[in-house]
Parts: sequence; structure tokens; C-alpha cells
Amino acid sequence: MQPALDIQNLHFAYPGGPTIIDVPSLSMARGEQLLLTAGSGAGKSTLLHLIAGLMDPSRGVVAVDGTIMHELHGARRDLFRGRKIGMIFQTFNLLLGFSAIENIMAALMFSSVPAEEHRAKASALLAKLGIDRQDARPTELSVGQQQRIAVARAVVCEPVLVLADEPTASLDPENSAAAMELIQGLCRETNAALLCVSHDPAMRERFSKRLSLAEVSRAKGGA
Repeated sequence: MQPALDIQNLHFAYPGGPTIIDVPSLSMARGEQLLLTAGSGAGKSTLLHLIAGLMDPSRGVVAVDGTIMHELHGARRDLFRGRKIGMIFQTFNLLLGFSAIENIMAALMFSSVPAEEHRAKASALLAKLGIDRQDARPTELSVGQQQRIAVARAVVCEPVLVLADEPTASLDPENSAAAMELIQGLCRETNAALLCVSHDPAMRERFSKRLSLAEVSRAKGGA
């Protein structure tokens, strides 16, 4: 089985600027969960954007499920990302003009699930996560409910890799614990690899495998 994530000699710097990311090697198997720690401005979000193909590296290789992200272009990369990578953001990034269920159905547009099954699949997942008001817009729901919608959107296509960028930063301690239980539990259920980046010390006890960005990188500084 191909690694969920395989990074080799990944380097990124803005033109004329200092090196931000310089990762010689990082690999994750399906089902593996890794916490990557670093302070604010150390390059955590930049690394996730490179992995997801939202940014292009200066050089090096990012392979997800055996496919090199940066050999895909345009719609092919977008489609691959939608099917293979789930993303959970600090600020949720929900579509505010869409209802809860429509946010999940939007993610399913990238999947191989037939269109006529999208609503039923989205509804079943939201029900499993305790979202009863599925036609409500995100702004009509609590912050904890919004986070559950964001998690549902990330896993509904059963990706091989889930990227979580400070996923509890907007939550209070009680909701933070519930959100991480949910994220980690769903990744275990689907055998997705989970790469979580955070500077929150409370995260450490939740992961048996922990690395600092400094341990995997030759670069200093970042964004």
C-alpha cells in the first residue's frame, strides 16, 4: 500500500526571500496520526498548503497516496485534492451562504459518489455527528456545531489524508476536547492519516507520535 503522505526534499521560499520550508523527508502511513508542533509564524500553515497543492514548492516532491501533487494541474489537481485530502481549518471556512447539509454536499461534488446519493450521505453523516438542524446556515449554529460541520466536510469523501490546521484554536476547552475526539475517531474509522499542526500544549497528550517542525525541517522562520 502506498504511503498516505510522502515528502522528499521539499523546499519553499518566496522569490528573493528567506527559506520558509525545507523538509528533507516526512512519510505517513494510512491510519497514522501525527502532531506537528511549532510556534506561530514558524511555517506550519505553509507546509499544509504545500502538501494540499494550494501552493507550489520551490523544489521537491509531495506525494499523496502515490500521486505527486505538483504534477497535477488545474482541475485535475482540484479533483484529486477533493477526493484524497480532507482539510480542517482554524476558522472552519464554511460556505456561509449554504446550509449545513449543502456544505457537505459541496464536498461530495469531488467524490465518486453518484450525485443522486449526495444528500442522503451528507444527511447521514451530519446526523451521526449530532447536527439536527441540517438546513440551518452556519451562522445560525453554535461554534461547536460549526466545527462538527467542518469535520464532516473533511471526511465525507473518505480521504486518505486529513490535514488539520490549529483545529481547536477557535474553541473553548470543552469543545476543543470534543472536536479532537471527533476528528481522531473519524480518521480511525476511515483509516485516514491525520496530520495535525498546532502550538497548543494541550494537544500533546492526544497523540502518541509528536514531532516539532524544527525536527523535520532544516529551515528557520516562516509564515
